[in-house]
Amino acid sequence: MSGDFVYAAEEFSLKNAAPGKIEKGLKRLLIIAGIILGAELVWLFVISPCIPLSTVEVRGFAGFDGAAVLGYAGIREGASFVSVNAKKTQMVLAAHYLVESARVIKRFPDRLSIFLEPRKAAALSLAEVQGRLLPVYYDRYGVVFRIGGGETENLPLVSGLVLENPVLGMKLPAAFGPLLVEIARIGEDAPELLKAVSEIRINRRAFNGFDLVLYPVHYPIQVRLGDNFNEETLRYVMLMLDVFKSGNSFPEEIDFRSGIGSYKVKEARSGE
Repeated sequence: MSGDFVYAAEEFSLKNAAPGKIEKGLKRLLIIAGIILGAELVWLFVISPCIPLSTVEVRGFAGFDGAAVLGYAGIREGASFVSVNAKKTQMVLAAHYLVESARVIKRFPDRLSIFLEPRKAAALSLAEVQGRLLPVYYDRYGVVFRIGGGETENLPLVSGLVLENPVLGMKLPAAFGPLLVEIARIGEDAPELLKAVSEIRINRRAFNGFDLVLYPVHYPIQVRLGDNFNEETLRYVMLMLDVFKSGNSFPEEIDFRSGIGSYKVKEARSGE
């Protein structure tokens, strides 16, 4: 009896020893896995974002290329994911007089992308700069972004603006905002209409607002408008001018300020 009792106790101890070893082994594996995972997390979220960016993509434009963009934004060689503030960088770039809009995107852990849209000239005016008469270019928002040089053939000349000592980045008065937006829209949708106008003169009213005077390219007359400059009105003006061209009389002036074209007619000169 006693021999059987001792044998059973030993057998019981041996059977319970195996699960204990497995449990210890699993604990060791979990500890090792935890250490590895912790090290990877530290590398991924602590060390890696502090390492210099591996990819920097800059989509600039002529006159404001990649190196100039990074320099203006204050992004130096060796910049890291952590050191670059995307929101602040985007605001800095959007404030540049050559930039219409900016997007800055960070991709964790080491990529940076910058996308810029350049300002596009809607019109130009002439102004005296250091004793010289130079073209001043501005976009649909009235922001002056170029003084002198540039192409002028396909842009309307806007006269009547007082531009004293113009500087890059200055903005035209808000009162002219709707006019510039319409000029830019027509330039995109119907550029042939703007090409038919050599000059748009702004005449300020005595108390408030302004009127416009258009000078067509192929007609020695002037067309008076209110401040409601748009594609529909411009097409109507050109249609009337074509009608007069085919006839034997020519208007001295067409007045659209009332919304309906009125005009004075003079007889055709001899030989015309």
